[in-house]
Amino acid sequence: MTITQELAEYLVESRPADIPEDVRQEGRRALVNIVGCALGGAPEEATDIAMRTFAPFSGHANAFVVGRRERLDPLHAALINGISSHVHDYDDTLPKNYIHASSPVASALLAYAACNEVSGEDFLHAFILGFETTSRVGNATYPAHYDVGWHSTGSCGVFGAAVAIGKLLGLDVRQMVWTIGLAATQAAGIREMFGSMAKALHPGRAAQSGYEAALLARNGFTSGVEGLEGPRGFAAVLAARSDLSRVTDGLGEDFDLRVNTYKPFPCGIVNHPSIDACIQLKEENGLDSEAIKAVRLTVAPLVIDLCGKQGISTGLQGKFSVVHGAAVGLVRGRAGLDEYTDETVNDPEVKRVREATTRTGDASISEDGVHVEVELKDGKILTKALQHSLGNLERPMSDEQLSAKFRNQGVRALPADQVEQLLQACWRVDTHQRMADVIAQSVPK
Repeated sequence: MTITQELAEYLVESRPADIPEDVRQEGRRALVNIVGCALGGAPEEATDIAMRTFAPFSGHANAFVVGRRERLDPLHAALINGISSHVHDYDDTLPKNYIHASSPVASALLAYAACNEVSGEDFLHAFILGFETTSRVGNATYPAHYDVGWHSTGSCGVFGAAVAIGKLLGLDVRQMVWTIGLAATQAAGIREMFGSMAKALHPGRAAQSGYEAALLARNGFTSGVEGLEGPRGFAAVLAARSDLSRVTDGLGEDFDLRVNTYKPFPCGIVNHPSIDACIQLKEENGLDSEAIKAVRLTVAPLVIDLCGKQGISTGLQGKFSVVHGAAVGLVRGRAGLDEYTDETVNDPEVKRVREATTRTGDASISEDGVHVEVELKDGKILTKALQHSLGNLERPMSDEQLSAKFRNQGVRALPADQVEQLLQACWRVDTHQRMADVIAQSVPK
C-alpha cells in the first residue's frame, strides 16, 4: 500500500469516537485560539484589501466570513478566513516543524460549515484529522522543505484543508487519494514573503485550494495516485530530503495536537524567548528604557534566519525582527498587538533601543532559549537567560489565558458580550447540533 493510499484509508475510516479525549480537548483549545485570531485580524488592512479585491468575483454569497459583515461564496470565505486568522502571526505553532496548522484547516472548515449542515462533533473531528495531516506532511519534509524557502503553513496546510473538507463531504478512499493529489499539485507559499501581507495569503490560499481539491475529487476529477511519494510527487519535488514514513507511522495513536503551542505574542515564535526575557528584565529591575545603552542577544542561529530583520519601518516587518521584539519588551514591558503597528515600529524610543540591540547566533542556545545582556549608561550590566519561553510546551498557556487572548482580539471585531457568547460556544464546539449557528455568532450585528 502506498503512503497516500494508507493515509487516505485512515482518514476515511476514522470516527469521532476513535479520537482520545486529551486530543479532543487540544482540538478545542486550537479552535478557540484560531477563531480569536480570525476575529482580531478581520478588521486589518490586509483583510480589507483582500475583501475589496475578491468580493466582486464571489459566486453565491451564502457563507459567513469570521468577524465581517460581508458574505461570500464558501471558497472565497475560506480565503479571507485564512488571511485574517494569520495576518497578526498570533496563531498556534508546531515547534517541531514551525507550521501554523490550524489556520488553513479551520479557515476552510468554517467556510464550509457556514453554509452546510455540519454538527460540532463532525466539525471537531474533521479539524483534528486535517491538523494531523498538515503536521505529518510537514514532519516528513522538514527541515529540507522549509530550509530551502517554502512556507510550510501554505505548502503543507493545503493537504490538511483538503482532507478536512473531504471528510465532511464523505469521500471514499479513491476520492480521498485524488484529494491528496489535487492538494499536492497546488502546494505553494515561500518564505520571502515574511514581513509582508503576502505571508497571510499562504494559509488563505491553502484553505481555498484544499477546499477546491475535495470538491473536484467528489465530482470525479482525478489526480495522480502517489501525490505525496511519487517520483515527481510533493516530497520528491519540494524537499531535497524526506522521510515519508512520518506521514503514516502511529496514525490514530500519535497526534501532533499534543505538541501544539499557542502564542502569547503576535510575532514569529522564535522571537518569544527574547521578548519574554526582556519583559522579565524590565519588571525585575524596574528598568527605565532611557537608561539603556546597548542590548546584546545571543540566540539560536535559526532565530536570525527567520527573524533577523533590521532597519525595519512597518509593523509587519517587526513581527520578524527579534531586535524589535526585545526593544518593545524593554521599553514597554509588553508585546501585544499594539506593539506591532507602524506607529510603534517608528516610535523614537523603541527605534533607539532597537538600533542599540545586536543579535548573535550560537548553536549552543536552543531555539526556545536566549541569553540577554543589557548594558546601562552608568556601566551596569543586567543579564537574563531563559531555557523555555512562555507558550512553549514546558510553559504552556492555560485555558484561562487562551480565553483572555480571545477576548482581547475579539473586541476588535465584535461587542464584548457577543465575544463572550462566541468564546463559550467555541469551548463547547462538539456539543452543537449545527455549526452554522455558532459561526453566525462571529458576524458583527
